[in-house]
Amino acid sequence: MMQDFLPLNKQLCFAIYETSSEFTKLYSNVLQPFGLTYTQYLVLLTLWEKDGVPVKELGKSLNLGTGTLTPMVNRMEANGWLRKERSKEDERKVYIFLENKALEEKASIIQKVSEEIIACKIDLEEYEALLMRLNMLRNKLRARL
Repeated sequence: MMQDFLPLNKQLCFAIYETSSEFTKLYSNVLQPFGLTYTQYLVLLTLWEKDGVPVKELGKSLNLGTGTLTPMVNRMEANGWLRKERSKEDERKVYIFLENKALEEKASIIQKVSEEIIACKIDLEEYEALLMRLNMLRNKLRARL
């Protein structure tokens, strides 16, 4: 039985790895004209849901450490996508807010991403089923720790 799972093309981890790689390429191509990376897009998605969050909360939402998040936020700030504000009550806390550029470009970015997903012939029902199954798999993997 285990012999069936030894070849690379039978490895779930490799299928997920390759799929993730393809998604990253797809998003990179869509986001490049906006001057965004895939990870920066994830930051924007998070802030479009809830603006003005502490850096720590943003990192937790994206599962990114401050070593990765801080330089990325600094680049996004320099490029006019967001701004940082230090808390007046607790100077150790830094909040991240969207700038007008992020709000103005939101519809265009979302539209371009949606068009690419549709071009892959992934309909809404399949999209939702895949998302549900991947979330279940992720939760099972986390639960074993």
